[in-house]
Amino acid sequence: MLVPVVLFIVGLVLLIKGGDWFVDGAVGIAHRYHIPEILIGATVVSIGTTIPEVLVSSIAAGLGQSQTAYGNAIGSVICNTALIAAITIAVKPADTVDTGTFRIPVFFFFGAAALYSAVAYTTGQFTRVVGSILLSVFVVYMMINTKKAFSGELVLDVEEDDEKEAKESSLGKDLLLLILGAAVIAVGADLLVKNGKIIAEGLGVPESVIALTFVALGTSLPELVTAITSLAKGHGSLSLGNIVGANLFNLVLVSGLAVTIRPFGIPTEKMIAGHNASLLVDLPVMFAVMVLMTLPALLKKRLYRWQGIMLLCIYAAYVSFQFFF
Repeated sequence: MLVPVVLFIVGLVLLIKGGDWFVDGAVGIAHRYHIPEILIGATVVSIGTTIPEVLVSSIAAGLGQSQTAYGNAIGSVICNTALIAAITIAVKPADTVDTGTFRIPVFFFFGAAALYSAVAYTTGQFTRVVGSILLSVFVVYMMINTKKAFSGELVLDVEEDDEKEAKESSLGKDLLLLILGAAVIAVGADLLVKNGKIIAEGLGVPESVIALTFVALGTSLPELVTAITSLAKGHGSLSLGNIVGANLFNLVLVSGLAVTIRPFGIPTEKMIAGHNASLLVDLPVMFAVMVLMTLPALLKKRLYRWQGIMLLCIYAAYVSFQFFF
């Protein structure tokens, strides 16, 4: 058991470092070619921080581990919102939220979540048709953001330090970071999936529980690093935008790609009174934490410390439920 645990931790470390390199390379290239900063945050950074989830779920789907492919996407949304965003909000709530840029990813997220849940509650089977629809939503979202960014509707000034750093960084270095980051993430994801399954079997814990907690937390670490960095620089609201974008990508890109590779159904390992635990707990919690985080921002254009505290309490209760009930 010691070797799988060590390899699982190595996989987590590789995911973190690989994600860091990938984002640095992607942002460096984007700055070099004067791609609008808001487009970088809404697309490149969100995709970069979601790549661990993409590879973990895709590899898991390819290996027939549907519980990991499903649980990683849902668990990452809950972790991103109720842990990572919650920490940002609790430490430094945003006094003002730009609802103009915040509204689009929120709208797309709840639309995708409604579709995802409709499939889960009606058929319980995610087919390649569903995967294609989810991937189509991802493409439409990217097209809308790209159009708005280049039409000048979305504007965000580039930090002076970031602009100077981009100029000093060579194109070769940025490309190397991009390629190396993707390769390291791939290796880390493979270690995480394979050894996570071994650990789950050894402990007698359902594979879906490992995916919803440890794997989800591990693949969400890039978002955590981004959130802490943004908070340190006084841009907490920007990290929230990245988290909402990453949550959307978890549903439409991560799940869409995994389902397209190999269709799967809702995991049935964990039941509550004869009913599927995922339908009774996981999906409702995903909706609840996103509503709690986004509704005050959209209605009041600000975030409150009590939101962060409530979200952290929900996450603690959710993790406790996964392991003790």
